[in-house]
Amino acid sequence: MSYPERFLTEGESVIREFRPHWRLLIIPFFWTVLLAAVAILTWRYAPDDSTFDWVVSGVAVAAFIRLGLYPFIAWWFTHYVLTNERLIRRSGILSRKGVEIPLENINDMSFSQTVLERVLRSGDLLIESAGEQGQSRFVDIPQPEAFQSLIYRVREIRSRELSRAGGVERTDTASQLERFAALLKDGLITRAEFDRKKAEILGSGETPATG
Repeated sequence: MSYPERFLTEGESVIREFRPHWRLLIIPFFWTVLLAAVAILTWRYAPDDSTFDWVVSGVAVAAFIRLGLYPFIAWWFTHYVLTNERLIRRSGILSRKGVEIPLENINDMSFSQTVLERVLRSGDLLIESAGEQGQSRFVDIPQPEAFQSLIYRVREIRSRELSRAGGVERTDTASQLERFAALLKDGLITRAEFDRKKAEILGSGETPATG
């Protein structure tokens, strides 16, 4: 999974991207196993009536599409993306919808977890921002507390970058590397993530700024 570069502005880079927490797949997986078992047992043990077998199988397939396949596809096409400029949510299969929040517009954030979500390390993130969005809830976030800290740190870095040279943001290679180095130092990204982003930035063909 990778957020398309054509949707990024000049100097914008992806900090982290992910799908909702895997716990959303537990119930669809349960239904898939149950319906498959019903279909198999029907063909194996039901009375020798092919019409009955086909009817049960057809109902099982229809139920699988609605209860097993559709939730998985909806999960697959839901993306959360944090860049150095904005927080993005994309969802939808045929018709798409999304939310984009500039980091400088974020006023406050809070996360919530039930007992089960805390055990599974998932939860919701409520973001209050200036503008038309007001409040936006990002649900089923993996490790919401850590992600909240990452957003705060990236927003701080962006605010510092925007304050330089009268609000003119640096978009050169050096500034991008500095951004990820700061996140690595704070422990908000791993060494593997830093190395991957460094390779992407240096491989983009940009020349580091000098002086």
